[in-house]
Amino acid sequence: MIGEASPSEQAAPELRAELRGVRRRFRGGAGVHGVDLTVAAGEIHALVGLNGAGKTTLMRLMLGMLRPQAGDILIDGTPLTGLPAEAWSGVGHLVEQALAYPELRARSNLRMSARMHGASPARASAMANAVADELDLSRYVHVRARRLSLGNRQRLGLAAALQHHPRLIVLDEPTNALDPAGVILLREAILRRTRSGAGVLVSSHHLDEVARIADRISVMNDGRIIGTLAPGTIDLEHAFFSLVHADDVSRRHE
Repeated sequence: MIGEASPSEQAAPELRAELRGVRRRFRGGAGVHGVDLTVAAGEIHALVGLNGAGKTTLMRLMLGMLRPQAGDILIDGTPLTGLPAEAWSGVGHLVEQALAYPELRARSNLRMSARMHGASPARASAMANAVADELDLSRYVHVRARRLSLGNRQRLGLAAALQHHPRLIVLDEPTNALDPAGVILLREAILRRTRSGAGVLVSSHHLDEVARIADRISVMNDGRIIGTLAPGTIDLEHAFFSLVHADDVSRRHE
């Protein structure tokens, strides 16, 4: 059709995050070794791997919690080293464990998190109320964080990561300690944000769960991306372990 762009001429997807040849090696050899990875706007990119594969380290590098020894990291096209402080208001994350002030009530924790992301006091209160409803935390908003159950502390951490509708969302094993209802609420909350243009990087041990929502699944092993899995793959676990086993065998014969 005249005037219609060919696939090769169509605009490349807007990248919320891009890693190019990122490396961070720790004593003993563990770490991240030359990883390339992108997270596009409107995409859920799942990162899966066995314990110790380097998933959390990769996320910490993306968020500036660790410095890479080599490679480049860009957030919305801007190198991490030159990212202005206000740009972090467009990022939401939960890595390793939910962070909350134990003596503050859940609502106060949410308000404080919103204020740290640039919200006005009135806007912070509205955001806290909205996300508490969204993740079914409303009945616990007056409970001090230290008195919350493990599952509700996880919901609180997720609420803080999602309430400001960030452009980039990074979640490390977000379903840890969540009951089935919490998993469903989180799934729906993530999908709502990607439909609004957010890019999401999520790690998980639960292949069946990430397959429900992921647009792409990257497999990480020994600090490297070793392949991808299609979310609709039949017997996803078998495909995952086959990839990891083949990589382990290949490295033993190097």
